[in-house]
Amino acid sequence: MPNPLPTHQNLRTPVCDLLGCEHPILLAGMGGVARSDLVAAVANAGGYGILGMVRESPELIAREIDAIRARTTMPFAVNLIPAATDPALLDAELDACFAKKVAAMCFFWHPVPAAIQRAKAAGCLVLHQVGSLQAALEAEAAGADVLIVQGVEAGGHVHGTAAALILVEQVARASALPIVASGGFATGASLIAARALGAQAIHCGTAFLATEESFAHDDHKARVLAASAEDTVYTDIFALNWPPNAPVRVIRNSVTDAIGHTLTGHHPDTLPREIIAHEDGRPLLRYSTDSPLRITTGNLEAMPNYAGQSAALITTLPTAAARIATILAEAQTALARLTSP
Repeated sequence: MPNPLPTHQNLRTPVCDLLGCEHPILLAGMGGVARSDLVAAVANAGGYGILGMVRESPELIAREIDAIRARTTMPFAVNLIPAATDPALLDAELDACFAKKVAAMCFFWHPVPAAIQRAKAAGCLVLHQVGSLQAALEAEAAGADVLIVQGVEAGGHVHGTAAALILVEQVARASALPIVASGGFATGASLIAARALGAQAIHCGTAFLATEESFAHDDHKARVLAASAEDTVYTDIFALNWPPNAPVRVIRNSVTDAIGHTLTGHHPDTLPREIIAHEDGRPLLRYSTDSPLRITTGNLEAMPNYAGQSAALITTLPTAAARIATILAEAQTALARLTSP
């Protein structure tokens, strides 16, 4: 379909050419949240969409890819988590992506060289999200094409402990690959800051979770709009469904309040199993990593409502296209502020 977009050529970077997008703004491949509606909306607005298919069935992956292509001709990636997915399921997920000839794969958590190399052999670009310099270098050595560098400010699963202000520049100094900044980047000013640190684009989760097309539950979106930076907490209490030592950043709730200052040190094997919600008939457990989606019913308040510290800057619930337009306009204002006497 046609893609008439306002030009912001002074913001365009080489990674835009590599990925095939107009603007240096990437949608984070949030599991459950970044479904076909949101991916297509971001892509049609000139950003780069990443479909969040963490541990989903091959059949759902194929349907979501088809649904994106029914809405846009723009390229996109599919996000998987090789290090936190059963190997048999991962193989089936990759097979589904390759059968659909997706242009790019995005991986997260510990780099798994075999997955990277398999994606490269299938002709895919590989984006890899990392949370440390070591992981960045490992992903580069395994053949990744783009590094998404995540600071501890990020919402959802957080792979490292360093702030983006330090980590992005550190990785940009050490790697020759294009760098995308993640964790706290939700505005035009933060896009310009990311460029100053050596990144070529920003990777936005919280900013796109709070949009009309997001598959997050309306209650989750409302909590993001109401949250301050201090309302987000870094914890591993939501530990079921992932390997141990996999902390997340969420909006504080009754579960995190109940554990007080003991926000970390929780092992999935020690947590009770109690059903608190359902998703399309599937039972969801207290302390699981499942966040509330449009199709979720039950005790939504006790589920992990993921959000980064940038929630403090997210106060509206626009379309994804309007979110991108706002970021771009803010970036131009930030540039003008830097160059004014």
